[in-house]
Amino acid sequence: MVEQLRPVTRPRLYEVIVEQLCVYIADNEMEPGDRLPAERELAAKLGVSRASLSQALVALEVQGVVSVRHGDGAILIRRPTEERAIKALREHADRIPDIIEAREALEVKLAGLAALRRSEPEMAAIDAAIAKMEQEIAAGERGVVGDEMFHEAITTAAHSSLLAKLMHEISGLVRETRIESLSQQDRPRASLEGHRRIAEAVRRQDADEAARAMADHIMMVSDVALLRVAD
Repeated sequence: MVEQLRPVTRPRLYEVIVEQLCVYIADNEMEPGDRLPAERELAAKLGVSRASLSQALVALEVQGVVSVRHGDGAILIRRPTEERAIKALREHADRIPDIIEAREALEVKLAGLAALRRSEPEMAAIDAAIAKMEQEIAAGERGVVGDEMFHEAITTAAHSSLLAKLMHEISGLVRETRIESLSQQDRPRASLEGHRRIAEAVRRQDADEAARAMADHIMMVSDVALLRVAD
C-alpha cells in the first residue's frame, strides 16, 4: 500500500527569524543581561525587514526570552533553544482564541460590575492607570504597565472574588496577548482610548455601557492573531 503524501508545512517568516536569533544568541555566547544589536543592525545581519525582525522579537518577549525596552533595545533574559522556542511559539498561537474567549467571558462581566460597585478610591485607581499608560506612550513605550494596571483596577472595582481569582489564573496568558497587541503600530493609543471609554462608563455607573465598551475593547485587541499569518 502506497503511503499518502502529506502537504509540506512552510514555516512562517517570523519562525525562521526566531530560529536564526536563537542561533545568533548561542553562537555569540550571550548571557542573560546582554543586549542584542540594534534592530536596524540585526535586521541587516539576518537579511530581513525591521518589521519582520520586530515581530520575531515580540514572539521571544512573549516567551520571556528577551525584554524589549524603549531606548535600550532587546535585553536577553534567558538563553533559548531553537526547538523549544518554536514549540512554544506554535503552542502560544494555538491558544490565542481560547485566551480571547476567556477574556470576553470574564472582563465584560467585570466591567459591568465595576460600574455598579466601584468606590471613589477605586475610580481614582482606574484614572491613575490611564494616566500611567498615557505617560508610557508619550515616552515612546507601548504602555504595557499602564494597560495591566487598568485591567487590574477594573477587576478590583468589581468586588467579585471568584471572577478575580479566575482572572488571576489566566493573567500570564493575558500578558502574552497584551505584549503582542501593544506591539502593533498605533495600537497603544487605540487601546488607551478604549480604556477611557470604559472608565467614563464606570464613572457614570452605567453598567451596560461599561460592558459594551469592554467587549469592543477586547474585540479590538484580539487581532493579535494577525501576527500569526503575516509574512
